[in-house]
Amino acid sequence: MSEPIKHECGIALIRLLKPLEFYLAKYGTAFYGLNKLHLMMQKQHNRGQDGAGIACIKLGLEPGHKYINRERSNNPSPIRDIFNTVYEQINIVGERNPSLLKDISWLKYNADFTGELFLGHLRYGTFGKNNPESLHPFIRYNNWMTKSLVLAGNFNLTNVDELFEKLIDLGQYPVDTSDTITMLEKIGHFLDEENEILYRSYKDQGMEKRSITKHIAANLDVRKIISRSAKSWDGGYVVGGMIGHGDAFVLRDPNGIRPAYYYHDDEIAVVASERPVIQTTFNIEINKIHEIKPGHAFIVKNDGGVSEEKYIDPGERRACSFERIYFSRGTDVDIYNERKKLGKSLAPAVLKAVDYDLNNTVFSYIPNTAAVAFRGLIEAVEDFCIKVKRDKLQQLGPDFSSRDLEDILSLRPRIELVAVKDVKLRTFITQDSQRDDLVGHVYDITYGSIRPGIDNLVVIDDSIVRGTTLKKSIIRILDRLGPKKIVIASSAPQIRYPDCYGIDMAKINDLIAFRAAVELLRDSRQQHIVNEVYKKSKEQEFLPREEVVNYVKEIFKPFSPEQISDKIASMLTTKGINAGIKIIYQRIEDLHNACPENLGDWYFTGNYPTAGGNKVVNKAFINYVEGRDIRAY
Repeated sequence: MSEPIKHECGIALIRLLKPLEFYLAKYGTAFYGLNKLHLMMQKQHNRGQDGAGIACIKLGLEPGHKYINRERSNNPSPIRDIFNTVYEQINIVGERNPSLLKDISWLKYNADFTGELFLGHLRYGTFGKNNPESLHPFIRYNNWMTKSLVLAGNFNLTNVDELFEKLIDLGQYPVDTSDTITMLEKIGHFLDEENEILYRSYKDQGMEKRSITKHIAANLDVRKIISRSAKSWDGGYVVGGMIGHGDAFVLRDPNGIRPAYYYHDDEIAVVASERPVIQTTFNIEINKIHEIKPGHAFIVKNDGGVSEEKYIDPGERRACSFERIYFSRGTDVDIYNERKKLGKSLAPAVLKAVDYDLNNTVFSYIPNTAAVAFRGLIEAVEDFCIKVKRDKLQQLGPDFSSRDLEDILSLRPRIELVAVKDVKLRTFITQDSQRDDLVGHVYDITYGSIRPGIDNLVVIDDSIVRGTTLKKSIIRILDRLGPKKIVIASSAPQIRYPDCYGIDMAKINDLIAFRAAVELLRDSRQQHIVNEVYKKSKEQEFLPREEVVNYVKEIFKPFSPEQISDKIASMLTTKGINAGIKIIYQRIEDLHNACPENLGDWYFTGNYPTAGGNKVVNKAFINYVEGRDIRAY
């Protein structure tokens, strides 16, 4: 995406199902779990580079010994910083007494992160604090192992205020209103309750207190705890948790908005936000890796039992399509093919935009993440070339020259790397003119790749969200090459509505498609629609989220997608731009066709999968009309 938006987050969970001695004997290291966690997190660094954290639980320690370890960092390279810190302690042990690195008993009692259960987290700081204390995993300590809770997740809840009030109704006194703390305390409350229920039951049976703890550890109903905790959650979430005695879980929201995959055999049980992470880390065949079903939890008991259990009734599957277009790694075979298909579906509109003049059209892409969609577009254009060649060959008479044949066979798409991102500029310059000048030079252009005044230039992008980078940087630098026309094709449809499930799009006025629709209303003297939508939105401002309707759709209703795209092109064409500018967006129908299992398209259509989404878009529109530059959630 030429104008990056941020996204929360990535998780990795590993449970070793055999004693550490097994991994030492088979793999030659007592740190098999830690090493694999490191690799899993490194392979998900695309999901969070602002902060990271890991936690480990050691099983079977005697009372009086620390059994939970945690390390977090907001260093510019947080994964490296965390594991350098952890490995440094291990290396010191090895330098002083190498034999201790093979002494499992000594390691478990004396070296951090030598356990059987690991949870890792990567974060993009979309908003709020990003200091180490605000990074996952979070820990809720208790003197009872079965009440200690470690939590990390990829989520955003839309009804945090409501959940906060419920915690107060339960008698708690939360010190933070964030969704992470709210979730931690909600699960912690029902974890405490389940402990108390089991304790009273075993006590009534005459058991000794010391043996009661072991029975609670063996019989804690994790599914029940999760089910009671998540009953009122509204949002998109994948949440990983570890309980002090060794139970672990990863749960997914009822609509499957956020992704999660798992694998287990007789040695390991693992969960990650992306499938290729597990494939690469453990060299596993793709058909052995499974997606956690919406409304289900992947649960590993402290005795090693593994199950996937329904904890809440699943809703309509609305898995996030942005995961497929942009965020997830393109090394997943399905995502790779879907992105190619997205590129192919743009071909008819792109060819029409350049009047099918392939001899005088150059194709390229910005940024690198658009490369797969670009490959799909080129394959479709190549197919078009084959048809043209076939038709022309059939039209050749008996008296054709070799030159005629060469002219026909030479038809193919012209591909050039016209722009390369040079550096990630970070500047504290506050004057707009100086800052814009720096931003305008983020990309280097390949001079001579375009014939000035003759060639059209087609550039494919993942998505056009705000339009800022296009306006202030990309279009300007591409125009320096002197193309007759610049066609920018987005493999995603027009982003019209804010997201509230983990992608950082909280202000509706930031979205260029929305701004274009409002300008079209002004141009056509239909400003009254804005006022009418505002009135309807204010009338439902304090309604329960289940009763809120997304009336913002009426802002777009008078116009076709092509009219809005043309208006966006006009808005992005600044003074001094010589080339004609054409913007092409993916059609919703083609998006669904390319990504049939990920139909979560609320940012494009306004069809939110949860009631909280309608409440967020309602608030975002009110904020816009009232001139409040604040987030809608």
